[in-house]
Amino acid sequence: QVQLVESGGGLVQAGGSLRLSCEASGYTFSTYYMEWFRQSPGKEREFVAAINWRGDTTYTAVSLKGRFTLSRDNAKNMVYLQMNSLQPEDTAVYYCALDKTTWGRLPSINYWGQGTQVTVSS
Repeated sequence: QVQLVESGGGLVQAGGSLRLSCEASGYTFSTYYMEWFRQSPGKEREFVAAINWRGDTTYTAVSLKGRFTLSRDNAKNMVYLQMNSLQPEDTAVYYCALDKTTWGRLPSINYWGQGTQVTVSS
């Protein structure tokens, strides 16, 4: 059974940084993408970043490039989202996700984590 467990969320002041972690377990797929999405109250869930199964290619939402960086440690089955220069508009629940075929497409996601709250105060 695939499990995705996020951690690292919390409250931070504007301009600060957070690193979210996602620990993945229970999968045996040979190819897949690990991703992060976020959802703010009253808004649709949106794509944040993705990384391929080898960990050598990342994709980041255009609006977040330069501030958000995705990486992974395959030995630990961990994916990390480094978020810098956080702004109040980054406040959201951040979800880790696994897609067996592609990236950045909500309908294609096969597995979701439970989410972790990130709150940025002004």
